[in-house]
Amino acid sequence: MEANNIEISESIPASRKLQASDARGLLKSVSKLIVAKGKKVSEFVVKDRVSRDAVEAMLGPTGNLRAPAIRAGKTMLVGFNEEVFTTTFS
Repeated sequence: MEANNIEISESIPASRKLQASDARGLLKSVSKLIVAKGKKVSEFVVKDRVSRDAVEAMLGPTGNLRAPAIRAGKTMLVGFNEEVFTTTFS
């Protein structure tokens, strides 16, 4: 984050497990969700109703929110992909 001059406004420790209900809550404040799982990247347009597919994409195999989860303005990025990260946050 420091290399890209990104200021972190809130950091949640890994010991606090965020689940589906937390993921839904996070999506209420964004209009675009990008989920990166390795080389696979999925994009969701978030409207009035949060889709089940979007929430499921945000969760890992244990049912917890995948890391990192970054919200910048109206865009949320879950997971890491160097190309997506660079394009979205530079």
